[in-house]
Amino acid sequence: MRITSCRFERAAARAADEPIFPGADIIFMGRSNVGKSSLINRLLGVKGLARTSSSPGRTQTVNFYYVNDRFFFVDLPGYGWARVPEAIRRSWKPMIEGVLERRRDRIVLGVLVIDARHPPSELDQAMLDWIEAEALTYVVVATKTDKLSGNEKRKSREALESAYLKRGVHGAALFVSAETGDGMRELWRYIDAALTEKGCSRAVRRGS
Repeated sequence: MRITSCRFERAAARAADEPIFPGADIIFMGRSNVGKSSLINRLLGVKGLARTSSSPGRTQTVNFYYVNDRFFFVDLPGYGWARVPEAIRRSWKPMIEGVLERRRDRIVLGVLVIDARHPPSELDQAMLDWIEAEALTYVVVATKTDKLSGNEKRKSREALESAYLKRGVHGAALFVSAETGDGMRELWRYIDAALTEKGCSRAVRRGS
């Protein structure tokens, strides 16, 4: 896909703040510090558009990026980081669940982002259970693969496929690196296919 425009639209902490322009949603989900922001920056080719941090749990709102005036990249707060204050962690669950329920009809693809260096977690599996319960098309994207040797990458792929794709009905597994760009073209193919199926293959104008 050729990116003709992209921008940070807004950060939302409540339903009233969420944009409802025409188009569709690509939802990015994952634990804190798995590299969602770096992945979004690499996909869109704009360094620093999605703010990255060495401090896990920094993203405490739902961040919306409007791409080509036709669809959103939606970055959900990272979950599962124990050092984040308890009050903030308690607010994330209803925030994430609320966005997923309210925007369900707009979501054309879920991108579950994990760190290829670590085994799958119970929280990741819980998120995948929701995705599959909703029969949502998704991809499991393992990041930071540039930090793995060939043998480590093979073992990681086997663990990922065993944990996430036992049923294999709606999903796929990809290995990517925001650092080197590996896997980005393949991930874009899934995004393009999901948008085309939804009828978002042409640019749309903002609604009033």
